[in-house]
Amino acid sequence: MKKADYPYVTVSYAQSLDGRIATSEGDSQWIGGPESLRLAHELRRDHDGILVGVGTVLRDDPLLTCRIPDGRNPIRIILDSTLRTPVSSRILSTTDQSPVWLLHGSSASPERREILAGTGCRFFELNSGEGQGVDRILSLLKKNGVKSLFVEGGGATITSFLTARAVDCLTVITAPLLIGKGIEAVGELGIRVLAKAMRPLRFKRWTLGNDEVTQLFFTERTLT
Repeated sequence: MKKADYPYVTVSYAQSLDGRIATSEGDSQWIGGPESLRLAHELRRDHDGILVGVGTVLRDDPLLTCRIPDGRNPIRIILDSTLRTPVSSRILSTTDQSPVWLLHGSSASPERREILAGTGCRFFELNSGEGQGVDRILSLLKKNGVKSLFVEGGGATITSFLTARAVDCLTVITAPLLIGKGIEAVGELGIRVLAKAMRPLRFKRWTLGNDEVTQLFFTERTLT
């Protein structure tokens, strides 16, 4: 499928100077400073949908809304193959603020789906006949009106989008702190020689408060 058939995809994360998005215990709030946190909310505002894996929901219990005054809330999308998102989670407790979509596999329990349906979320089953992995997800979202997608985490989800070469823009916030052993944002990409490394067509870099922001553009497409 051509890129034009997919939403515009922005991936963003905040990391320590030694490349960690959380401590070994999963503590990640907040690595970046207040100025960088505002940037994250601006990205939420500027995209039709925001996507995270269910692991992020289980670990952080995020809202995924835009907390900028008069800012638009994106559609909140969770990759949740077996529907593990808790009914009591903040995201499912606020479906009246912005829609919540659960993308699940065919093995998800019908009983679990019935329980979660009472929260007002919407379900999308990712059938194996509709393509593979990230391609399947992006095709489904575009068909349902999502023209721009902000991928916010966690590490496995970020890695899967990068591995699929499905990222238009990567925005990395680097904070001046060291964590040591912890959780990395990007895992195995299957790159064995530098000639195969992901290199942007262009990039921007600027200082935001105490943090440094690096923005890499891998395609000529723009966020509209």
